[in-house]
This record gives sequence, structure tokens and C-alpha cells, in this order.
Amino acid sequence: MTEFFPLSVDFVWPLAVAVAWILGELVHRGTNLPRISIYSLTGMFLSYAQTGLLPRPSDSSIMLIANMAFGLILFEFAYRINLRWLRTNWWIAASGVVESVITFVLVYVVVSSLGMQGLPGLLVSALAVSTSPAEVLRVVNEQRSSGQVTERVLHMAALNCFFAVFVFNLIVGLWSFQSSGSIWGAVSNSLLVLGASCAIGVAFGYAVPALLRKLGTLGQDATIAFAIAVILLAALAQTFKVSAIVATLSFGFVVRHRRVTLGQAQRNFGVLGDLLTVLLFVFIGATLAWPRIVTGVHIALALLAARFMSKLFGAMLFARLSGTTWRKGALTGIAMSPMSVLVIGLLVQTRSMGVDLMDQLAPLAAATLLLAVFGPVLTLLALRFAGETSEREE
Repeated sequence: MTEFFPLSVDFVWPLAVAVAWILGELVHRGTNLPRISIYSLTGMFLSYAQTGLLPRPSDSSIMLIANMAFGLILFEFAYRINLRWLRTNWWIAASGVVESVITFVLVYVVVSSLGMQGLPGLLVSALAVSTSPAEVLRVVNEQRSSGQVTERVLHMAALNCFFAVFVFNLIVGLWSFQSSGSIWGAVSNSLLVLGASCAIGVAFGYAVPALLRKLGTLGQDATIAFAIAVILLAALAQTFKVSAIVATLSFGFVVRHRRVTLGQAQRNFGVLGDLLTVLLFVFIGATLAWPRIVTGVHIALALLAARFMSKLFGAMLFARLSGTTWRKGALTGIAMSPMSVLVIGLLVQTRSMGVDLMDQLAPLAAATLLLAVFGPVLTLLALRFAGETSEREE
């Protein structure tokens, strides 16, 4: 397309965001599908591998902005996690851990039986555990959802995230060691990345509220202050090649558990968050190439079936013991379907370390596309059947 309409890189991304937003509003109003599903499809259609309007995301500065957008979502997500609730009702924590292990093992058994053995199969299995907070939180905020299933989904998704990130980084370290033979390279690409990322997030969690107290603005509208802090944190993480995912999650957890009240901070960080969310999901779609999707579709379908069944079983396993019904346990498992944004975020992180895994993990492209479209829809349906959504539009 760019051969006929020569457009600068500085223009095509804003154009893609505008097109995605317009299509998202039109389709949402006509079908009530989640807007983010349309944003991802638009990004994929306009990407370098399809129509060619957008350049490769890794070849432009858009990756930094996407990391900032993801960081805002992760901060808000982490701020909503109450560890005291997990300690009080530890069956929920047990359910999240057991479900993560079951998903990892079952997916590995399935993909290895289809030819993805060894490290590629382990990496796919680790990524399959993840429940992406971006899609889940966006649907929750868009529908103004609240209730038992909503809270369980958020907390179990957090446990999924930490399990997936930790195991994925360990496997990447092993991959690095097998490729280079350097123990230091393996450790620096795994444990040190996790430790440094967590340390930066914790430091922000103490420093930012202290600064706001010093300025006397902590009790006022905190949206701008924390948005700037998250954007700075994401930029630092990309500069020093550590995990923006772990850093922003740690930032949100520390702020929450130091009992810092965000006052009048807006959901999704207001208009800024809404705008960056459109760009983030367009970015996710633009990373997907149709040849990879076709190549890995048969393994992706088996992977998704195994993932869906294990999450459904894991969420139902301790449902009665944790104080809910089998039905709400099942709805929790269904609502945990999305994984696309976290998967792309982790793969982008490894690419910045010099380890490009996208070509080796072709089935993930198909799985990511399918869940970018259907994952938010399943979350929306589960929350509606649980009676926890509000139909009123903003």
C-alpha cells in the first residue's frame, strides 16, 4: 500500500490509531463486541506483513509508547490486587497456583506431542499460562464490572502473570546458556532481569508517594502524577533492557500495600489511558504476520483447547472451598481466556535482549490472534452471565 501512497512513519501510526478507533466505535455500537478486539484486528490488517501500511513495530519508536501504554494498565491492575484477601482466603491463591501448574504441564504435553519439544515447547507452555491483565482490566473497566467473579479473575490473573513471567525468564536463561555457553549471560537474561526490574518498581513505589506528600498533592487528583511516573518507569525499563512488565507491576503493588490512596485518579488513567489503549492493541495486531499464523494454526488450536480446559478445571477445583459456587468458578475460568498482550510484551522483552523467539514460536502468532479477538469476548460473556456488568455506556 505504501508503494502507491508514500506515507512517512511519523504519519502512518497516528493514521492507524484513528482508523482503529473509528472502526472500534462503529463495530462496538453495532454488535457490542469489545472495542479492543477490533483494535487488534485493525492493527493486524494494516501491518507490514499484510497490507504493508505500518512498518515493523521493532523498526520504529512506537515500541516505547506501547510499553508506556501497557505500563499504565499494569500499574492500575496491580493496584487493584489485595494480597490480604489472598492471605485470608488462601484457597483462591492455591487455585491460582495449581491452575498455573496444570496449564503449563498440559499445554507442554499437547504441543510436544505435535512436534514442539524441548525449549520451544517449554516457552510456549510458559506463555500459555499467562492471563493478560490488559484485556481483562479493559473489559472490567468498560463494563464497570464488580463482584465475586470479577475479583477472582483479577487476582488469579495476577498469579498467572507472576508464574508466567518467572518461568519464562528462567527458560530464556536456559536458552541463552545453550546458545552461548555463558552462565553469566544466562543469569543476566533471567534472574538479574527479574531482580533489577522488581527493584526499580519498588523504588518508584516508595519515591513517588513520598514526593507527592512533600508537594502536598497526594490527596488530590493523582492521575497525572502516577501516569508520568509509569511512563518514566517504562522508559527506564526499555533503556536498561529490564522487564517493564515486572517493574510496573511492582510499582502498583507497593503503592497499594503502602496504603496510598489515589484519590480521584480515573479508571484507565482517563483520556490519556484510553488513547494509549487504542495504540497498544493496534501495536499488538501489527506484530502478527499472516504466514506465521497459517504455519502454526494447527498447534495453536490444540494449545488453546488445552489451555481453556486447564483454566476451567483449575478455577473450579477449589471453588466450593474458597467460598463460591461451581458455576462462578467455571465463569472465572472462562473469563481468564485473554493472553495476547502479555505474550507480545514478553517476546518484545526478549528481543531487546538479543533473543528473537517469534520465528521459533510460530503457533503463538495464531494463538495470539485468536485470543486477541475472542479472549475479550469470552471475558465479557463470563462477567455478564455472572451478573456483574453494567450495560450503561460512558
